[in-house]
Amino acid sequence: MKKRILIVDDDELLRNILAGYLEEQGFKTLMAANSTEMQKQRARFHCHLLILDIIMQGEDGLSICQRLRADGDKIPIVMLSGRDETVDRIIGLEFGADDYITKPVDPRELVARIKAVLRRASDQALHEHPFKPVQYKFGDFVLDGVTRKLFRNGDTVPLSSDEFSLLMILANMQGKPVSRNQLANLLKGTDHKLDQRNIDMLVSRVRKRIDDDSSQPQFIRTVRSVGYVFINALLDK
Repeated sequence: MKKRILIVDDDELLRNILAGYLEEQGFKTLMAANSTEMQKQRARFHCHLLILDIIMQGEDGLSICQRLRADGDKIPIVMLSGRDETVDRIIGLEFGADDYITKPVDPRELVARIKAVLRRASDQALHEHPFKPVQYKFGDFVLDGVTRKLFRNGDTVPLSSDEFSLLMILANMQGKPVSRNQLANLLKGTDHKLDQRNIDMLVSRVRKRIDDDSSQPQFIRTVRSVGYVFINALLDK
């Protein structure tokens, strides 16, 4: 799924230049000249990240950033400034911005920073609720987050600690692709370090536990060039 970036800047030419470049790089873009237009765009569309200019007519970018964070809004924010001032950078970050870049903007650097911020935001979302004490039902299975066990028709299915943790992470992110790097980072608490190849082997072992034919997985699907996604799980409330 393409990430949608909202560019908030009162410089129309810069907005158009950044939007064109970001769309070439595979992003969707929206534009706003001020906070009022920003709010209208966000009311209509889900946005994954804000590019927010500090110096704007009306409400400035720092004020917008501070207000959003005070309201509990966690949308990732990359600040833009025409001044390479340390104090601006410090204030922006203290007000809750995720990154800061000065004008003139190198589009390649901006894309790199956007991708880094989105990765951090995704990892943080996973870490906030990695192992909920809940049950997930899928097929004949029940995944129990309290007992840390997997049951099939009432019988316990043997799983290693890594296998259970992987299954719970994917179930918690039901329908959302999770990259191999994210899985490796979330499983760092185990006794050994996992790399991307280890993750593939771990997924293969879990599939053998939950699929009658692991060559045609029903629950853990591969997302090409990304990682894995869990489907068909129901949260047992």
